[in-house]
Amino acid sequence: MKIKNNKEYKEALHKIYQLMNKGEGNITDAEAEQVKQMANDIEYYEDHILKIMPLPVTVASIVREKVDEMNITQAQLAEMLNIRTAKLSQILNGKRKPDVPFLKAIHKKLNLDGNFILESV
Repeated sequence: MKIKNNKEYKEALHKIYQLMNKGEGNITDAEAEQVKQMANDIEYYEDHILKIMPLPVTVASIVREKVDEMNITQAQLAEMLNIRTAKLSQILNGKRKPDVPFLKAIHKKLNLDGNFILESV
């Protein structure tokens, strides 16, 4: 079954969810094969139709996404974080490593997860 639209996509996700809730030891070989095929179809649909991008993995990429999400400029973000615009630009462009005050500010002002921040630096 090739997924052609969002309705079919949601139906496939729901069907996989139902089968997986049965538990691995409680599904038939045919159901396991069905899960495998639907997972492949879902992955193809996400990658080629929905074009779901992988999650950003750096502090800079998350901050850039937040800027877009909040529909603000880098200058406005710098003011919000109480840092110079040049410093923010250097951090976001990889020319300067984020320092502790910057990391604290993005944690507090942008509500970024502290664990993510610590794992990313």
